[in-house]
Amino acid sequence: MSTIVIVGFPGAGKSTIGRKLADKLNMTFIDLDLYIEEKYHTAIPLLFQKYGESAFRTLEYAALQEVLNTENAVIATGGGTACHENAMSLINAHTHSVYLKLTEDQLVDHLLHSKKKRPLTNHLSEPELREYVRKNLAAREPYYLQAQEIWTLDSLPL
Repeated sequence: MSTIVIVGFPGAGKSTIGRKLADKLNMTFIDLDLYIEEKYHTAIPLLFQKYGESAFRTLEYAALQEVLNTENAVIATGGGTACHENAMSLINAHTHSVYLKLTEDQLVDHLLHSKKKRPLTNHLSEPELREYVRKNLAAREPYYLQAQEIWTLDSLPL
């Protein structure tokens, strides 16, 4: 079996679904954000704060290149991973890609109730969060739609 990479907006459930899928398929699970935190011994929000988003994306892309060599794995990417450089081309060339597609309302709900601190959204009010999701989903979705498969919450193979 080949490696599966899950892409999608922050809060879509990539890590949760990825972990369940890896268990079901008896594959290794890699959360790219956790991989980066372990590699640099620093939490993602602190990397954002210390180096800025652009430098973080460079670190993230390098980490993606490293984990794509893992055989029989399910990899959950960060929400912006697919949108940096030629990440989707790289992902599609080496793995089977899946876009975990949620509606704007589902994403806002997930982000509002998430326990995970997200550097780009944790300070936003609900109306600001809704605007952030609307604007950024429109910008990011063309990258996500390059995935080889699209799953919604109603079509998960679990």
